[in-house]
Amino acid sequence: MLDAALLKLMDAKDYYAVLGLKRTANADDIKRTYRKLARKYHPDVSKEADAEERFKSIAEAYEVLGDADARSAYDAAARRPQGRQKSGPPPGWDDSHEFGGGKDFQGSAFFDELFRRQAAGERVPRARQGLGGGDQHAKARIDLEDSYRGGTRMLLLSVPQSDAQGLVTMRERQLEVRIPKGIRDGQHLRLAGQGDPGLGSGAAGDLYLEINIAPDPHFRVDGRDVYVDMPVAPWEAILGAAITVLTPDGSVQLTVPAGSTGGRKLRLKGRGIPCTPAGDLYVLLSIVLPPANVEPAREAYRQMRDAFADFNPRRSLEA
Repeated sequence: MLDAALLKLMDAKDYYAVLGLKRTANADDIKRTYRKLARKYHPDVSKEADAEERFKSIAEAYEVLGDADARSAYDAAARRPQGRQKSGPPPGWDDSHEFGGGKDFQGSAFFDELFRRQAAGERVPRARQGLGGGDQHAKARIDLEDSYRGGTRMLLLSVPQSDAQGLVTMRERQLEVRIPKGIRDGQHLRLAGQGDPGLGSGAAGDLYLEINIAPDPHFRVDGRDVYVDMPVAPWEAILGAAITVLTPDGSVQLTVPAGSTGGRKLRLKGRGIPCTPAGDLYVLLSIVLPPANVEPAREAYRQMRDAFADFNPRRSLEA
């Protein structure tokens, strides 16, 4: 818990001005601004003469404004009348707020006081030295078979990288990634600790991969369902047949019902992306005519013509 002596160190500083923010800034604005300034002025990377002091001030400001309870109490203290004696913290602060834990860096005169007390054997909040690395986002392309079977793959990623001045460039990165069975196109994988490295003892950020399933020459993916075009002979469609269908996870037997027409859609339940619940595999029939490039084949077509002399395939188009 914080006592009045430590609070007085905070009371005289305008932490919003330190970060260049308005008092109406939301939590995301505060975090984003802090990360930008902290990277700019971190002593390990900055060439500014006053980088260390600036960095400590920035870290101290974020330690207060980046915590909802601390910010609320700080704002309450700032609203007190100017002429009023500031003898202690706002009501309720000491009962509910403990400083530290969960922020990226602690420093400045405020933290010097904490460290002095720690050295003297007093119980004080534990400081965490370092700046946590930022998260990275990248896209990774996998084959459809990878989604069906899972496994470990070596992927080449294109990821953004920012330098000390905040300039963003793209770089290629090769990474071994475990692909979970059943992952769908557009889903994300979180790889803990694979993002930007931290500064000092700060932990590395995370890498978020957006999975894209590469176009397949035989199959089309729609969410968790998969579609495949299946050629059949005229007699298979008319008389019915048992055919072998190649799926991304092996071959299965499919019965073509007698009297099927081109474009008919047959469903293989649970043979789509093996997620939860599993998708389906849809087989779209297309009737393929055998070639008539030899006389016996042409004679067979003439016999068919004679056998179906009353058949008019364009009857539905006639007025």
